[in-house]
Amino acid sequence: MGPGTRVAVAGLGGLGHLAVKLAVALGARTSVISRSAGKADDARRLGAHDLVVSTDPGRMEAARDRFDVVIDTISAPHDLAPYLRPVAMDGTLSHVGHLGPVTVETLDLLIGRKKLSSAGSGGRPATAALLDFCAAHGVTADIELLPSARVHDALDRLQRGDVRYRFVLDMSDLSGPES
Repeated sequence: MGPGTRVAVAGLGGLGHLAVKLAVALGARTSVISRSAGKADDARRLGAHDLVVSTDPGRMEAARDRFDVVIDTISAPHDLAPYLRPVAMDGTLSHVGHLGPVTVETLDLLIGRKKLSSAGSGGRPATAALLDFCAAHGVTADIELLPSARVHDALDRLQRGDVRYRFVLDMSDLSGPES
């Protein structure tokens, strides 16, 4: 990815918001694919140029063959076909969100010579390079800091999907009296 690359990030959650920030920092023209039109302001704030609402058949049809790379960060099981359609000729759907089995209609890959990839750990050198890149470009995770005593609140909100985009628990409330 880089300048001139058209990238879409499917899913604007904990992983997706970082994918948007990284694609923008690399110079890609970046869009977000989301079920909710309500994420448009967040997408723009993160640097995305556009929001494609996946529940709007017209918007999804208009996005057909539009992106060189679609990064699928959706963490729940889902059909990949709707996310292959916006992938352009010789483009790639990079599936990084859901860590379970997937089914792919190979004809969806064949038409348009599309590729399906996934990402694993790059190891220490790649992680160090990513952290250096993030430091150089000011890429950080958007977090909500909570005292560790509110861990149950955090878990309840996670279950309801009420977090933008990561919770971090401050453990300083666990420290005992200084000796």
